Amino acid sequence: MSTSARMLSLLSLLQTHRYWPGEELSSRLEVSPRTLRRDIERLRDLGYHVDSSRGVAGGYQLRAGGQLPPLLLEDDEAVAIAAGLHSAAAGSVGGLEESSVQALTKVMGMLPPRLRRRMDAVASQTETPAPWADGPRIGADLLTSLAQACRDDELARFGYSGRDAEPTQRRVEPHRLVSLGRRWYLVAYDRDRGDWRSFRLDRIGELTLTGERFRPRELPAPDALTFVRSGFTQRPQRYAVSALVHAPAEQVRAALGHWGEVEPEGEQRSRMHLNVDSLHWPVMVLAHVGAHCTEVEPVELRDELARVSRQFAGIVGG
Repeated sequence: MSTSARMLSLLSLLQTHRYWPGEELSSRLEVSPRTLRRDIERLRDLGYHVDSSRGVAGGYQLRAGGQLPPLLLEDDEAVAIAAGLHSAAAGSVGGLEESSVQALTKVMGMLPPRLRRRMDAVASQTETPAPWADGPRIGADLLTSLAQACRDDELARFGYSGRDAEPTQRRVEPHRLVSLGRRWYLVAYDRDRGDWRSFRLDRIGELTLTGERFRPRELPAPDALTFVRSGFTQRPQRYAVSALVHAPAEQVRAALGHWGEVEPEGEQRSRMHLNVDSLHWPVMVLAHVGAHCTEVEPVELRDELARVSRQFAGIVGG
C-alpha cells in the first residue's frame, strides 16, 4: 500500500469521529506505532485537526469542522478515481449518477493541473454502457451504511426477504460487501442462526445500525468473494444443470465463469454443472463454448435448446 493510499485509509477511519486507540489503528493499517505517528503528523500538515492523548490507552480522534484540505494523490490513483467515478453513473447503485459527476468535479478541483488533465482525459474520452435492464438496483444510502458497519465492526439489524420465503428479521455482524455479476452481496455472521450468510442487498429491508461493537470472527473461506461464489454451487435453485461438453475444461470455464463447476473428462471433454433459476444462462454458455454437447440435463434445458435452435434456424432461413 502506498503512503497516500495508507493515509486515505487512516483518514477514512478517523472521519467516523470516534476515539481510536493507537494500537487498534496500527493493527488495522498494519503499520508500526512510529509509522502511525508520522502519518498523523502528515494529516495535521495538510490541515486536518487530529487530537491525541498519550499513555497506555493513548489514541487519536479527528476534530469536527474545518475546511477540506488539499488532496494528494499519485498519478495512478488519480486515474483510478476518474475511471471509478465515471463508471459509477452506469452501475447498479441507484442515486449515484449525479453524485458521481459532482464528486469527480470536486476531486478534480483539488488536484494540480497535470493530474487534472489526466483525470479529465479519462472522464471525457470514455463511454459507459447503460446498466443492465434486468439487474436489481439498490440505494446508495444502504450501500454506504453497510460499508461503514463492516469497517467499524458494528452490529446491524434488518428485514430480509429470501427467495420464495416470508420476510425475516436478521441480526448480523457485517464482514464485507461483494459486487458480483449484476448484484451486491453482504457477507455477515448471522447471530440468530449461528452461521455465516451472504445477503443480497436488493432483498434487505429497513436497516438499523445498533452502535454495538463486536469482535470480528474468522470467515470460513479465503475471502468474502470466494464465500459468495461457493454459495452459488451449494444453494438449491430451480434447475440443476449438467452437460457433457466436447471441449477442454479451460474453454468451458472461460465461458461459465464463477457461476458453476467444470470437471475434466479427458483432454477434449468436460462436464459442466450449475444451479440456476432460469435456463437462459446455460443456453448462452453452451452457445459461447461452440462445441458439441451430450447428456444434457434437465429435460427442460433440452427443450429450451431445441426451441432456440429452431428460432435462429428460422431467422437464417428467412
